[in-house]
Amino acid sequence: MSKPYVIIGGGILGASTAFYLTQQGAEVILIDRQDKGQATDAAAGIICPWISQRRNKKWYHLAKNGARIYPSLVTELEKLGQLDTGYKQVGALSLHTDASKLDGMEERAYKRREDAPEIGGIIRLSAEETQQRFPMLDKDYQAVFISGAARVDGRKLLQSLKNAAKANGAVLLSGDAALHVNGDTVTGITCNNEVIEAEKVILANGAWMKETAAALDVPLDVSFQRAQIMHLEMPGLETADWPVVMPPGTKYILTQDDHRFVIGSTHEDRTNFDYRVTAAASHEILHQGLAIAPDLAEATVLETRVGFRPYTPGFLPIIGELPGYANVLLANGLGSSGLTMGPFLGQQLAKLALHDKLDIQLEHYDVLSAIK
Repeated sequence: MSKPYVIIGGGILGASTAFYLTQQGAEVILIDRQDKGQATDAAAGIICPWISQRRNKKWYHLAKNGARIYPSLVTELEKLGQLDTGYKQVGALSLHTDASKLDGMEERAYKRREDAPEIGGIIRLSAEETQQRFPMLDKDYQAVFISGAARVDGRKLLQSLKNAAKANGAVLLSGDAALHVNGDTVTGITCNNEVIEAEKVILANGAWMKETAAALDVPLDVSFQRAQIMHLEMPGLETADWPVVMPPGTKYILTQDDHRFVIGSTHEDRTNFDYRVTAAASHEILHQGLAIAPDLAEATVLETRVGFRPYTPGFLPIIGELPGYANVLLANGLGSSGLTMGPFLGQQLAKLALHDKLDIQLEHYDVLSAIK
């Protein structure tokens, strides 16, 4: 009798892995503890890695491929009845007031389009043209517009992936899963007082994975940052097709279909899971956000979402077998690129579990690099 692939962690990585495994006919059990502060549930993502100034080619390979597979992923989800995935290709405005900085962005975009045609059109915009595309912006900003960029609502995408995996036969459980060990072998998991034997156990529980690995005396080096992301509303504005906004610095602005504006995010190094919305973070978001888009001063504050982004050493994700345990696979460390990379890394985890050929070189993302 065949055993299921058991996935611990129901965020973007775990749900994507479950979906891609079930697309190949695998038996899957996805277990989520539903901790407060899950990164995907809080996230509103910008899919536009091509103009990043990060020079790490290994990171860029994951981000570029993550952006590349989104249209096909959305098509597959729609075939399974998931029509509200939260993904929409609206383009991105990369802002600056310094013309030389915009020259650099434009040059970088054209160079990267050579092997990433999905970037689409690259258009240099004057301050007036920039304002026409996103009227709330400060009038001094000019932009480079990237037509292939998209936005994604983490909460909606996550639900679509889980629904699709379930439609393919996956079993979704809520509970606290622990690794079940027999001698020096992980044979499955225990959850809700039940032992479930597994073909392979796949760890995808992000910032909480350190705790899971500790049960095997594996000192996994996973740190995390708290992100606070604010949602505003401007009733009467039809914002469904507005582009995402990428200004200088760490903040971003995007819109959603229901007159919402999302301003993110903070990057707060944490050692504990404190999911409170704080005054300092609210001040930071509004102070910097209103400097970019002053007309949002009249918006209604709806909510602030809190998530914990996991990081591994060097801010580079890891993926592969847990050393010493060939039947335990994991991936982690997606950080603030979780929504961009998550589906692609989930696809790679599924291929790894099924012994299919990967689209990455595992040695570039060695799990050993995150073991103290």
